[in-house]
Amino acid sequence: SRLEAADNEVAELGADIAALAALKSLDVANNQLRELPAALADCPRLKEANFRGNPLRDKRLEKMVHGCQTKAILEYLRAGGRGKGKAESAREEARKKKREKQQKKDGGDGEQDGLEETSKLLVKVLHVSENPVPLVVKASPGVKDVRPFIVCCVLKGVDLKPGNALKRFLAVQTKLHEDICEKRTAATIATHDLQLIKGPLMFDVQPPDELKITPLGRKEIKAKDLLRQLQLEAEEQRKQKKRQNVSGLHKYLQLLDGKDNYPCLVDAEGAVISFPPITNSEKTKIRKDTRDLFLEVTSDTSLQICKDVMDTLILKIAELNRFTLENKEDSGSDNESDALCGPVNLNPSQDVQPTSLPLVVEQVRVVDTDGNLKVLYPSKTDLTTVSSLLTVIR
Repeated sequence: SRLEAADNEVAELGADIAALAALKSLDVANNQLRELPAALADCPRLKEANFRGNPLRDKRLEKMVHGCQTKAILEYLRAGGRGKGKAESAREEARKKKREKQQKKDGGDGEQDGLEETSKLLVKVLHVSENPVPLVVKASPGVKDVRPFIVCCVLKGVDLKPGNALKRFLAVQTKLHEDICEKRTAATIATHDLQLIKGPLMFDVQPPDELKITPLGRKEIKAKDLLRQLQLEAEEQRKQKKRQNVSGLHKYLQLLDGKDNYPCLVDAEGAVISFPPITNSEKTKIRKDTRDLFLEVTSDTSLQICKDVMDTLILKIAELNRFTLENKEDSGSDNESDALCGPVNLNPSQDVQPTSLPLVVEQVRVVDTDGNLKVLYPSKTDLTTVSSLLTVIR
């Protein structure tokens, strides 16, 4: 029931520790542990644990072992943390089911059987080999411990000029952040005006007091000052509205707790154009006359979540594009309710013919600093989750 192994050279705790059904107290302080297994959370009687003085890779966990109770540490490991044990795979499976359910809901599962091929939305994929100047994203080694997963692509031919098209476009992103992105805890979306981007791009990490960004609607500021500013705004908001919940960017501040470095996407001029999961930059902000988009999805959970979110984002933009074309709004119309942020589902019985050229999705490669390919999107297996509503010309 009591295991004392402090001040040794213990470098690893195996998942088999869960077999110690009677273990109540564990002391492994001042060892060489870099990770704690999720299996610790499966020790049924473990009530006291001392993990201090270990060079843990997970900086948030390192702070927790110095200031939190054992129960909170075990909950963190159970929820995934950096343990990568059974709990992590179970969590990943649950997320996958939730995403599939959401995609079915968005696609109107019962109705899509009646969709004719001609009424499907068209998307053409432009391969890297066919693109004379493909955009490339380099990922630095530092992102591995902060936010390791990123998927990017270029989307051309979007029409945001008429009426409330831009407002609907932004509302769809907000809804995806709430639903499939699980309030940005699973993944974060960033959309940019391609014409304002100077490539190649670097997915990197920077210390909070060095990372500078011009957030949407704000002046240039250091990341740590931005977070402090947002925290003060959140407190003020709580006092004024006398409630616990806060809105906007303020909801996501805790997602960076305990991180010594913050993730960022940097353009060829050294400007930070994205600071996930908090904000994009004013430099690449999308406007009504934007036609070509650079889309970015990042996650600290898994690459597959990035791909699923990107698939759904492309589908939603294609739906919005067709809705805009078919409803022929005036460019001056601006009286539509902000509440219209759900999926735009056309009546499948109308057998609508495509009214424009297909959207073009250009592949974007993410490579390491040596140029080795990490991920290419969209690959042959991508965009299949939305294939019932999308015709992909490859």
